[in-house]
Amino acid sequence: MENENIYGKLFESVPLNSEEHLEIILNTMNKETATYFIVQAVKYAYHNGLYSIGEAEVISKGIRILSKPE
Repeated sequence: MENENIYGKLFESVPLNSEEHLEIILNTMNKETATYFIVQAVKYAYHNGLYSIGEAEVISKGIRILSKPE
């Protein structure tokens, strides 16, 4: 089974191979990857019922604005 070597998952969607892998993610994060992880975190929270529809829409709009190329 391919998930046997998974150390964990961030936001139930981003597999981690080890604690060192998490450190690499943190140490090499840039605007593009930061946006990706924020989107994953928001999706995770929304799917777990942490936001109302209105809150989710505000967050969605914010993500779209932040994700636009400069």
